[in-house]
Order: sequence, then structure tokens, then C-alpha cells
Amino acid sequence: METMRADSLKKRYLFKVATSLVGMVCSFVTYALILRGLGPKAYGDFNFLTGFFTQIVGFLDMGTSLGFYTKLSQRPQESSMVQFYFWFAMAVSLAVMIFVVLTQPFSTHQWIWPGQQMLYVYLAALWGILMWFNQVLIQMGDAYGLTVVTEVGRMLQRVIGLILIVILFWLHELQLTNLFLYNYFIFAFLIIIILWIMRKSNLSLRFNIIISLNQVRAYIKEFYEYSHPLLTYALIGALVGIFDRWMLQYCAGSIEQGFYGFSYQIGAFCFLITGAMTPLLTREFAIAFAQKDLSLMSTLFRRYIPLLYSVVAYFSCFLAVQAHKVIYIFGGRNFSGAYSVVVIMALYPLLQTYGQLSGSVFFATGQTRLYRNIGVAFMLLGVPVTYFLIAHRDSGGLDAGATGLAVKMVLLQFIAVNVMTYFNSRLLRFRYWRYLGHQIGCVGCFLALAVIVTLGVDKMMLSSGDKVIFGFLLAGALYTLAVGVLIYFQPALLGLHRKDMESLVQLVREKWRLI
Repeated sequence: METMRADSLKKRYLFKVATSLVGMVCSFVTYALILRGLGPKAYGDFNFLTGFFTQIVGFLDMGTSLGFYTKLSQRPQESSMVQFYFWFAMAVSLAVMIFVVLTQPFSTHQWIWPGQQMLYVYLAALWGILMWFNQVLIQMGDAYGLTVVTEVGRMLQRVIGLILIVILFWLHELQLTNLFLYNYFIFAFLIIIILWIMRKSNLSLRFNIIISLNQVRAYIKEFYEYSHPLLTYALIGALVGIFDRWMLQYCAGSIEQGFYGFSYQIGAFCFLITGAMTPLLTREFAIAFAQKDLSLMSTLFRRYIPLLYSVVAYFSCFLAVQAHKVIYIFGGRNFSGAYSVVVIMALYPLLQTYGQLSGSVFFATGQTRLYRNIGVAFMLLGVPVTYFLIAHRDSGGLDAGATGLAVKMVLLQFIAVNVMTYFNSRLLRFRYWRYLGHQIGCVGCFLALAVIVTLGVDKMMLSSGDKVIFGFLLAGALYTLAVGVLIYFQPALLGLHRKDMESLVQLVREKWRLI
């Protein structure tokens, strides 16, 4: 079991980032081909159905996967826990499929999934299950300290996925059914790779042995105590998430659904790098809390949260200002109606970063009840907000479609994230207002630089046709240079001190001499 302790947090994160960078490049090309192959309507159907089952599986998970990850990080040699959770996952999968089957005899499927064929509903249900299995296995790899080799497997998965998408697009076979089959293949590929890695690491993964009834009861009690505060959160979260997308589908249709899904995914690209850090920090927080070392937890929070937020802000602010070019590059003219949604949702990953990293403190310390209360309050508040922004005007709404849903997501997430940060500041004893100021100041500075650079580049060249990509890349290079200069003189934007920046510059100089 030495392998589990061999990789440092820094090394594991570097491999997470490397995978994210490779994944980002592959995802850019893959996503652009999918959008152009499907178009707004078909992509909207795909996004609506997969989003629905992501919410359903998330509810049935009830926060247990986070509990499983946290407890496995603390007790990695307990193979019986892995076996117990495997059978729980089988039960969740069966429940999802039974739910879909039961909607047909009563014709409720027409109301739950308006305008959707049942074939695609079944395909999306299986997609949700396989996606969940992938996430749980990746977390297991992190809990066992096998992040490095697991991330190599994920790199390989994304490269193979890109090759397959290129082939489907070239053969003009990129339609909805084939897109689901493509996803099944890459999910299964990664599952097999991770299981193989675990077996090679001498981890017991035998699921056919019998665990005692007393062990089952003990695990049910342990997971219930950890997750039962999250049961209400999971239920309300699933219902509100489904309601949001259902309202958009019912009131605005598949094309607006496609615009929102497109914008959400563009924002998600910004979250790839920092999202890689969330499970790793959760593990470190859990270990530090088990050792009653709040000082170490505070140090981890101060060191990583502002830094990772700034990294996301660098990408998000640029994409928000460059929204027209981003839409042209990825989706083409068919997605031109998504402009306002892309601008707003480009800022959402900033809040996801703070939300997930702050949330990792709640989970690591067992404060699931407080996490639930905060989350439930803002989710319930979001229901009338969603209705008001999306419903038709004759029903008392603004009929804002995907733009309205984007506004709701960003606004409420900003408030909720800062409430969580405030409670963390009380636990870890840091100044909350400093972090709020950093959130606003960092975004303000980066947005200003992005606007100045974009206006300058657009005046020098036309932003149409084959010059769009070149203009985007040129603006990106100048923006990066401007951000680098700003950070050098104002390292506080990254949450760093002057001495940290000087040490980093010295390190770069030393590495440059060795080349």
C-alpha cells in the first residue's frame, strides 16, 4: 500500500492539471465537432435529457459518494467499504432504470420529457449511470493516492475520444444515437483502465465475496450519519435542477436549451483545471481535520483558494469579452443567438471554484448539516426566480429563455458561495472581507484588460471569416502578457505575496538556464 502515499499533493495536482490541459484541447475540438454535427435543436435535446438524469442520479447518490471518498481517504485499506459501495451503486442504477420504465404505462413520459423520444430517454438514463460510475472510480483513485496513473488513463481516454469524434464527423455519422454510443464507449474505456490500475496496485477489488450482515448495518449507519443531512439537499437539488431545465424546455424549446447547454459547457472549460484540485484538497482537508490540525486547513485554504480562483478568472473574463468569436469558432452561425448566455455563463466557473473548494471544507469536517441548510435555502429561493425569468409574459414572467436561466444561476451562486465562505472564515479564522474583495477586484482587473486588448485587436483587423481564429489567438496572447505583467506588480491578485512572486521568477530563471 506504499503506492498510496508515494505521490505528493503537488505532484498529484500537476498531473491533474496536465490531464485537464490535454482534456481541454481535446474537448475544444470534440465539442466544436459535436455542436456543428448536431446543431442547436439536437444538442438541446441531448443536453436536456442528460442533465435530467444527472440530477436524478445525483439525488439517489444523496451525497454518499462524497462520504465514500472522504472515508476511503482516511481508511484506504478497508476493502469491505468498497464492496459495500459497489452494491449500493448497483441498487442506484437499477432504481433509475425502473423509474424510466414505469413512466411509460401511465404516459407520464410525455409530460416529464416534453417533445422527446423514449429511445433517447433510455439512452440518457444509461449515460447518467455510467457518468456517475466514472466519477466514483476517479475519486477512488484519488483516495488511494493513485492520481498520477489514473490521470494518465484519463489523458488516453480523451485522446481516443477525440479520434472517434473526428471519424464520426468525417463520415457524417455524428447524430444523436451515435453520440450516446460514443459516450458509452469512452466511459467503459476509463472504467476498465481504472480498475486495471487498482488491481496492478495490489488493491482488493473482489465484489463477489460476502460481507457480514453486521458490516452492512455498520456501513449503512455510518453513511447515513454522514449523508442524511444531505438527503433533503439532494432531493431539493434534483427537483430544482430538473425544474430549471424543464421550465426552459417547456417555455423556450430545444433551441434555447441548446444555447444554454452550449454556454454552460463553454464555462465548464474554464473549470477543468481548478476542478481537478477539488478532490485532492478535500482529501487533504479530511486528513488534517482527522488530525485536529485546523491550522493546516487554514493554510491550505489561504494558499489555494485565491490562487485557483484567479486562474479561472483569467480564462473566464477573456471568454466573456470574446463571446462572439467563441461562438463562431465552436458552434458556428447556428449558435449566434447564444451570445448573451455565453457572456453571463462564462463567469459561472468562478463561482463553481469557490463553491466546490469551500464546500470541500464542509464535507471534510462533517458539517454536512450546515452545508445542506445553506444550499437548500438558495435552491428554494431560486424556484420563483427561475419562474419569473423564464415563464411567458402572459403568465407573469419575463420570457428571457436561456439568458434568464443564466442570470439566475450566476446571481444566486454568487450569494450562496459567499455565505459558505463566511462560515469557513469563522471555522478557519481568516478575514472574510479580504476574500470577497479579492473575488471582485480580480475579476474587475482581468475584465478591464480583456476589453482593452479585444478593442485594440478588433481595430487592427476584421473579425470575420478566417481572421476570427487568428484574432482570437492574438488577443489571447496579448491578454496573457498583460495579465502576467499585472500579476508581477500586483501578486495579491493571485493571493500571493511579493516574496512568493520573487521566488517564482527566480525558479523560472534557473530552469531557463538549464535548457
